[in-house]
Amino acid sequence: MSTDAEPGFVYLVGAGPGDPDLLTLRAAHLLRTADVILPDDLVSDEVLALASPTADIIPVGKRCGQPRITQAGIHALMLEHAQADRSVVRLKSGDPLVFGRAGEEIESLRAANIPFEIVPGISAAFAVAASLQTPLTDRTNASKLILATAHHAAGKVELTPSWSGSFPDAATLVIYMPGRDFAALSADLIASGIPPGTPCVAVSKATTPDEHICATTLVNLASAEVGPAPVILLIGHAIQLP
Repeated sequence: MSTDAEPGFVYLVGAGPGDPDLLTLRAAHLLRTADVILPDDLVSDEVLALASPTADIIPVGKRCGQPRITQAGIHALMLEHAQADRSVVRLKSGDPLVFGRAGEEIESLRAANIPFEIVPGISAAFAVAASLQTPLTDRTNASKLILATAHHAAGKVELTPSWSGSFPDAATLVIYMPGRDFAALSADLIASGIPPGTPCVAVSKATTPDEHICATTLVNLASAEVGPAPVILLIGHAIQLP
């Protein structure tokens, strides 16, 4: 049987892509037994509904560059409640180790000698591929899987991390948080060597009742009717839609 959330511990927990049925058993049990929950904005209400009715839920989301709280403030909250002998769940959408700034939070906890546990979650890339019933890799078209995030910097969309030279052959590219400048993103990716006709699927609000799927090609991404944020992009010849 899974142990309850322990006083003085911090748990970096993956909430998955939104559907509470995709939570791990460990994550669900910690939600039911934690004293304090610090969720990101993208954590769904259905997931938060699993929390103990006595838990303090303190939203700490950051959306579109407009944070409700700074990252340093999140660290301070984790430490404050753990040092007060309360159990703390830091609840992150998807998996906490994929574009979740977990490294900074781990560093903060270690510096303060706070015990912690990391509970993995289903990252959006895998949930979206499962929902679309498409592989991300296959033996003929994609022997590599690249997870990246796009961000705005001085009006330009850049890929992080970047690669030197042209884009690797036989790869599927998944872009988290692509922003809304799909024309610039498409142009950058084509300039990196990805053929314009490469299949591209943009999924908005994945695994939720409001999920919106837009299947197109990379060159036509700029004019595609992509749904509202959050959006994740899957690009590559391994993507197989009916």
